[in-house]
Parts: sequence; structure tokens; C-alpha cells
Amino acid sequence: MSDEARILLADDHALVRRGVRLILDASPGLRVVAEASDGAEAVALTRASDIDLVIMDVAMPRMTGLQAAREITSHDAHPYILMLSMFDNEQYFFEALKAGASGYVLKSVVDHDLVTACRAAVRGESFLYPGVESALVRSYLERIARGEAIPTSVLTAREDEVVKLIAEGHSSKEIARALVISVKTVERHRANVLEKLGMRDRTELTRYAIRAGLVEP
Repeated sequence: MSDEARILLADDHALVRRGVRLILDASPGLRVVAEASDGAEAVALTRASDIDLVIMDVAMPRMTGLQAAREITSHDAHPYILMLSMFDNEQYFFEALKAGASGYVLKSVVDHDLVTACRAAVRGESFLYPGVESALVRSYLERIARGEAIPTSVLTAREDEVVKLIAEGHSSKEIARALVISVKTVERHRANVLEKLGMRDRTELTRYAIRAGLVEP
């Protein structure tokens, strides 16, 4: 990597991209060279461009930042990834790390934390926003005290895709067309997801999709 980190910025809100870009371009050693408005575009640009660091919103249309991160990190010699989110949420944080991200930055403090997070990422280090460790430990202990089970598995990438499309209001036929699979396969994925999550209908799946960062509230 050169002395100047080349950055791809992905967020479906143009005003957010503009504000973040102003912060980054004003910081020595960091330069935004490409922008994307959704996860699918971010994946395509990452493959087509010489990118050192991808900064992505957690929730975006077509393909979320989490889904895009999994796709990008599935290839060798991939760029570093930072996730942006307006939600101080442990599930989003853990999903971001599982997807291969180097860190998780809250939009509410992006002007304070983002540059530090970027520089940590390009050094190959992780970034944990202030307070996350104590918040996560406190949440974990509270759940144990209440006797709640701690999840040990998550949905597959394909199941995430199906849940996202269901939550966005698409029919089984539309989902099948979008994912290039059969309607029967869509229904099987839906049934498997409901069983895994202990849920009953689209409403509960939509709530899960929002909590998991697959769609925006």
C-alpha cells in the first residue's frame, strides 16, 4: 500500500457520503477515490479498482454492508473494511466482525472516531469504539443472569439474503427471480429461517432483519 490510503466510501445517503468524504479528504494519508450507493456497487467497485480500505454503512438497499463485507473478504488480497452505523448495537457489532470488518464506527461520532479507525485499519489493527467493551460485557452478564441462551450460530449468507428481501416486502416469486433460484427453494429457506430463529411470520422476520442490520427501520 502507498503512503496514501485509497478509500471506497459506500452509503445510500448522498449527504452522508459528502460529509464523511470531507472529513477523510482533509486528513493526511487518506483519500476517497470511489463512492457507492449500495453494497452490490461497493463489491463491483472493489473488484475493479485499486482500493486499500472500504468504509460501508451497515444497512443499504440491494445488498447490505454486512453482506458486501462477506463477499469482499471471501477473496484473497481484499482491502480492509470499516462498518458505519447509526446503531450502538451488539448484534451489529459482532456481525460486522464476523463479516471480516476491522472495526465499527458510530455515525453519531464519526467526526471524532473515523480517522482514527481508518488509520488503525490500514495498519492491520482493529478499532473498537469507546465504551463498546464495557457495554458488551455488561449485556452478556445481564443475559446470563436472566438465564437467556447466548446464540452460537447465525443464518447463512443465503438465508440473510432471503430474510432481507422478505423484510423489504418481496414475494417468493420476486425473491426467486432476484436470487436466480426456484420458488420452492425460497420457501425452504424461509421455513429453515423461521425454525432457526423460533419465529412465525413476516412481521417477526422484519423485526429481526432490522436488528441484524439487513434493512433500515
